[in-house]
Amino acid sequence: MPEIGIGIVGGGYMGKAHAAAYSVVATLFDTALRPRLEMVCATSAAAAERYRDAYGFARGTDDWRMLVNDPKVEAVIIASPQDTHRDIALAAFGLGKPVFCEKPLAETPEAAREMVTAAARAGVANMIGFNYVRTPATQFARQLLAEGRIGTVTSFRGEMTEDFLADPDAPASWRTSGDANGCMGDLAPHPINCAHALMGPIARLHAVVETVHATRGGVAVTNDDQAHLQLEFASGVCGSMFISRVATGRKMGYAYDIYGTHGAIRFDGEDQNALWLYTTDMPEAERGFRKILTGPAHPDYLPFCQGPGHGTGYQDQIIIEAKDFLTAIHSGTPVWPTFEEGLAVNQVVAAALASSSAGAWVSVADF
Repeated sequence: MPEIGIGIVGGGYMGKAHAAAYSVVATLFDTALRPRLEMVCATSAAAAERYRDAYGFARGTDDWRMLVNDPKVEAVIIASPQDTHRDIALAAFGLGKPVFCEKPLAETPEAAREMVTAAARAGVANMIGFNYVRTPATQFARQLLAEGRIGTVTSFRGEMTEDFLADPDAPASWRTSGDANGCMGDLAPHPINCAHALMGPIARLHAVVETVHATRGGVAVTNDDQAHLQLEFASGVCGSMFISRVATGRKMGYAYDIYGTHGAIRFDGEDQNALWLYTTDMPEAERGFRKILTGPAHPDYLPFCQGPGHGTGYQDQIIIEAKDFLTAIHSGTPVWPTFEEGLAVNQVVAAALASSSAGAWVSVADF
């Protein structure tokens, strides 16, 4: 099995998750390429050495340019803050190296377009890190929709709700400063990507983006706490989305409801190994949502476990991402979501912020 040298920029939370994923992905999925953890980059030499030793990399560095330019690094994983994504990706594409980038793709749609153009020019694999859409349950939901199991879709409701800042007395922190760390910059990309996966492109929207707690401990909050979006998809179907970091009681509210002429689908990330399905092809007395527990019959489940209902977890989503990226590199065929999806998500975020400021419906294509 041919090896491929992996370089990861960023050794923190997501850097660790990707390092763990590339350590086991070839064993679980029998991939055509076997990853080799070649180099990790951190903000200091001491941190790089700590990550190198902890994660099993051959080498560490505090200079991402050294990582990208190293001939033994054959694919680059970007798991650093979003203001670094553009420069790292452009440098890697300039050398013809495949790039996987954590969400969001860039700080602005303009920067994202540069990255998409560079990826196309390089002609190499590129992928954006939207892990939640890869759960076996949501992959199965996409299958059900493609098969028309619930008929013609009539509406969509999505959300991403958490409560890590629900307490108004929680102190100010890095999370309460800067657009990148606000609700729209941090949380919204995931449900937007989910809506694209299940419903297709968003054509128009109207948004209200708000800061619920203006100060924390006497310090001004400079970004948003939650947002309400009304959506019109390119298909003509309408829907809504709610994103919040102050949703008391919610820990992982990546959820959606999809209604059709012959059924409905429900999912909640706090129960990620179950999908709820309602169909009208049952006698009236027997109708109701039925809980489908994921198992080996569902996409990307079997490599982890042979038992239905035993479940997969967050780290498994990252391993599935690694499998998809290696597949794209080896096959030369794009695997969704690519950088183009990252740009599309950036456009929706920019449109929502502009809509909220103007108090009007806006077209996503204008951003």
